[in-house]
Amino acid sequence: MTEPESSQGVSQSSVGAVSRELEIVNRKGLHARATAKFVHCVEQFDAEVTVSRGGETVGGQSIMGILTLGAGIGSSIVVSATGPQATQAVDALAALVANKFGEDE
Repeated sequence: MTEPESSQGVSQSSVGAVSRELEIVNRKGLHARATAKFVHCVEQFDAEVTVSRGGETVGGQSIMGILTLGAGIGSSIVVSATGPQATQAVDALAALVANKFGEDE
């Protein structure tokens, strides 16, 4: 059973899963460098992270898996996490995506 979405756009289920839909806003989308930064961010937290797009779900620590999602500018991904630091992981990933992965373009 899923609880209602909070005011910050995060859904949290009764078993501790947290998910958020994120729009890709950087010009090049989830290319290799951006994906490497995403995976590095995931690795900083005690959480199991998955990324979904178009009915396909991949592990958040898989650069190749995330690249296969083909998430370009304007597309949306759903980031989900479970574990002790699930909320922190999703928040950090949302900030990374919103900040265009630190890219100037």
